[in-house]
Amino acid sequence: MSERAPAGLDVDSLHIWRGDRHVLQGVSLSVNPGELLHVWGPNGTGKTTLLRVVCGLLRPEQGTVTWLGHPIDRVRAEYQSAMTFAAHETALKSDLTALENLRYTVGLKRAVSDQKLLDYLAQTGVSGCADLPAKVLSAGQRRRVAMARVLAVNARLWLLDEPYTNLDGNGAKLMANLLENHVKNAGFVVIVAHHELDVAVNIRRLELAS
Repeated sequence: MSERAPAGLDVDSLHIWRGDRHVLQGVSLSVNPGELLHVWGPNGTGKTTLLRVVCGLLRPEQGTVTWLGHPIDRVRAEYQSAMTFAAHETALKSDLTALENLRYTVGLKRAVSDQKLLDYLAQTGVSGCADLPAKVLSAGQRRRVAMARVLAVNARLWLLDEPYTNLDGNGAKLMANLLENHVKNAGFVVIVAHHELDVAVNIRRLELAS
């Protein structure tokens, strides 16, 4: 029998401890192009920790994370170019405008003109906030700016930690559309969310138990 071909993203038997607490216990997952994986479970089950390991911010005590068949620490530059991580906190610099925030953070990954950045803000419904400092934006507006940053990075793999937080009904519909478009264009998505996802793509689910 031939071996299974590697997925785009493969996570195998991750173990993470926090002191005496075994947070992740042998967690495995795989995500291929055009797939959305919904990670869910009670608070404290390691959902955010899992994303931080997958994006390379934490090293597991045991287990591996591979991208296109290669351990991510061996293809770090390629993986960082292909991946974007949106944390639960939007991580916007409060004294910079929405546009300046994008110019700074997106510019760390690729060159994007201000006009294109404005287009991404328009796609997330906050073009009118481009010249406003982040500290005066509502929580929902900051979340939309953060998603504009995800779009602007132009990554194949989205790792999203509670991206629906602080979004109203219209914002939730916008988020669903962004997810659908990315998946339908052969993108990869791993999303942590406490609620069911109303998106018109096939969803696989990974439950982390306490």
